[in-house]
Amino acid sequence: MSRRINRVATVSVHTSPLDQPGTGDAGGMNVYIVEVAKRLAVRGIEVDIFTRATSRALPPVTELAPGVLVRNVVAGPFEELDKTELPRHLCGFTSGVLRAEASYDPGHYDLLHTHYWLSGQAGWAAKQRWGVPLVHSMHTMAKVKNAALAADDKPEPEERVLGEEQVARSADRLVANTAKETRELIDLYGAAPSRVTAVSPGVDLSMFRPESPLLARGTGLLAHRTGPARRRLGLPRDAYVLLFVGRIQPLKAPDVLLRAAARMLADDPSLWERLVVAVVGGPSGSGRRKPEGLQRLAAELGLSGVVRFEPPSPQPVLADWYRAADVTVVPSHNESFGLVAVESQACGTPVVASAVGGLCTAVDDGESGVLISGHDPADYARVLRRLDAEPGLHARLARGAVRHAQGFGWDATVDRLVEVYTGAMDQLSAAAARPPAQTARSASTLAAEVSA
Repeated sequence: MSRRINRVATVSVHTSPLDQPGTGDAGGMNVYIVEVAKRLAVRGIEVDIFTRATSRALPPVTELAPGVLVRNVVAGPFEELDKTELPRHLCGFTSGVLRAEASYDPGHYDLLHTHYWLSGQAGWAAKQRWGVPLVHSMHTMAKVKNAALAADDKPEPEERVLGEEQVARSADRLVANTAKETRELIDLYGAAPSRVTAVSPGVDLSMFRPESPLLARGTGLLAHRTGPARRRLGLPRDAYVLLFVGRIQPLKAPDVLLRAAARMLADDPSLWERLVVAVVGGPSGSGRRKPEGLQRLAAELGLSGVVRFEPPSPQPVLADWYRAADVTVVPSHNESFGLVAVESQACGTPVVASAVGGLCTAVDDGESGVLISGHDPADYARVLRRLDAEPGLHARLARGAVRHAQGFGWDATVDRLVEVYTGAMDQLSAAAARPPAQTARSASTLAAEVSA
């Protein structure tokens, strides 16, 4: 019989679940950790999330939700640090995690789930000390990112590559977002296939849903254009709204959308009267070196009157942006999954995305959106103009978007994760129950020992 899971230690060194996704290092991983933790707690599995404290004002422990605690571990200065600076503070962070567990009776945590390679390093040490299974989610991988760099982006350091390889060897289970990521873990990192399980992230289908019930049932076509979301956001009813949501950095390629919009206006000047490009997010990663870079590009392209720059938004406002948009554009150079794409589709808004990584799973090409090979703005402009010119096609993709997103609820994600957790715990228990291997001795060896 499988052991019951009572308490999970989740580790997220470099970004706190308390941070607003869309800026800094906070993104889809934050959403993943929060949504999974809350749903585990509802099932009676308590979750403690360990993260690095970035402010003196943060209490040592914060309740995120009933059954979910965020433990702010002091390690390094009380400020947000670039991920490249964090490895030097891992020893301090790991010590803090171990001290927290040591204040309880042995066996307080049943399992560790670490997120991103930095957390995996801390988790490896805790696994050895606590004698519990380690489950790890990469979220992104250096070898994959370095193979698909944007022109002005920096490659991931060798330190990260080595760290990921070590975590891939030591984790009892590796959770991949997609079948493609599963193959990458096996082929690029030498992970044993038996230890890798694909578990797709989810979306809050009660939050991200179509504005019009008619659209959800497959009729109502472009009802979202006349809905209250556009009124709340101050968008014209007749506007053609293109939306980018996410961290502003070269990896996410928001510049591709701006260049595509400029191309669309050059090809069809009548669009000047109704084209709106909304960018919802803040600088992140190498994009923080030029925090105003995208605004300057918009000005250079003559798009200042077309582009709206909005700060990262809480989920209810973000859902309004999805519902108000005609198309969400995700032109990333790489995505381990692409949560934005699924959130948009759940709201009934089709997605035009690059055919990379997890986006090939998140978007059903030709049914819920369009996948584009490469990052040529002309290709994006052509597809976006066609969706504007053919309302029937747009409506078909909108209906398909809702259908496709229904397969990505968080409850299904947590179901699969609990199976992974249970399997890892059962395997560890079975290994502990096996008697130690006996060393066989030959008859001649025994005879020699007796005669001696």
